[in-house]
Amino acid sequence: MVPPSFPQPLDRPPGGGRPGRLPGPQGPGRLVSGNQLSCPSHLFGLPATPASVGLARRTVEELLIAWGVREAVRDNAVVVTSELVTNALTHSASDWIVCEVRITDGAVRIEVEDQNRGPTLPVPGRPGPDDQGGRGLLLVTELSSDWGTADVPHRPGRIVWAELATDADEPAPP
Repeated sequence: MVPPSFPQPLDRPPGGGRPGRLPGPQGPGRLVSGNQLSCPSHLFGLPATPASVGLARRTVEELLIAWGVREAVRDNAVVVTSELVTNALTHSASDWIVCEVRITDGAVRIEVEDQNRGPTLPVPGRPGPDDQGGRGLLLVTELSSDWGTADVPHRPGRIVWAELATDADEPAPP
């Protein structure tokens, strides 16, 4: 399944529900009544090319500016997006990836779906001081309030998601 053009909004139920959240009849992110939660969200597909990392960063930044997200949260969300998309491109052997960004429950949630062709689950690395890589999920862990993985229901695929709190206190002025 390759999205026809990039980036464009895609129509699919959100994936990767938080552990412990009971999904409604139409999937995670929906109310038990079946109604969609009203929160800003955007879903877009990208080809599995290095240029997609920058495109994902710009798309997320523009969305969060439009939604009025604080600059500090927005900057961290852009870094997290960059790391999740880079990991999907580097480790999943996917032909395409799908990104979703939404605001819910006092958090920005970023989801990156790939085709789950990688040999292992994502885990933070233990890079040495001279290693060129292996720090992406360490950054995600530090910048996010929570992150995790979920299988895509009913087809091959994996979603790696991260949440960044939006309701943190503003720093006191100097």
